[in-house]
Amino acid sequence: MFGKVLAVITARGGSKRIPRKNMKEFCGKPILAYSMDAAKEAKCFDEIMVSTDDDEIARYAAGSGVSVPFLRSSETADDFATTIDVLQEVIHNYEQIGREFEYLVCLYPTAPFVTAERLRDAVARLQKGDVDAVVPIVPYSFPPQRSFILEDNFVKYQWPEHMLTRSQDLPAVYHDAGQFYCINIERFKIEKKLIMARTAPLILNELEVQDIDTVEDWLLAEMKYKIRSEQAASGKESQRR
Repeated sequence: MFGKVLAVITARGGSKRIPRKNMKEFCGKPILAYSMDAAKEAKCFDEIMVSTDDDEIARYAAGSGVSVPFLRSSETADDFATTIDVLQEVIHNYEQIGREFEYLVCLYPTAPFVTAERLRDAVARLQKGDVDAVVPIVPYSFPPQRSFILEDNFVKYQWPEHMLTRSQDLPAVYHDAGQFYCINIERFKIEKKLIMARTAPLILNELEVQDIDTVEDWLLAEMKYKIRSEQAASGKESQRR
């Protein structure tokens, strides 16, 4: 019998580069809704909660059927608080009211490409018991081993030893997809990291991922989302024929 699984959607009210980012409309609804909907559709969580310091976000989450049992403290709501700080506070607050979980999925509020299927896959992988965390990652579109730096306004290879190496001969390098982290809570308490010693990858493709930090990122994400939606609709139409 597997232990209980908690989904924590981290959605504070403040955002400097994109004001009210977590409630901003994305392709027809607040971007926060996509993470909440994916978590609900996954049906693998014993509790889905939003961690926020913002009354509007709290009301929206509660009205959407997501729990907001407590608000963030001022210490975890400022620009310097880390995701680890937020999760430690959430875990502690639940323990204070007598509720404990074995697994936790930290789901970011600006992750419109996250799907219920990917969340289920991550939780199922963690529950096998041979890893302590699962993280979605995506390969760099161009080998970073062939990247440039600027020295005195001149272009230089970061790693000159790879200037003539063929791209296909370089090992794939990945980066965090910025969507969610699936963790074993007891190991998290010990290691105090999201990427722990035994972290399994969940490899995504570029159409499943878009970092959203600037207005330009937002526009690109909407374009990607529309392409994916059109592809999905086209696939369903083909199946009906």
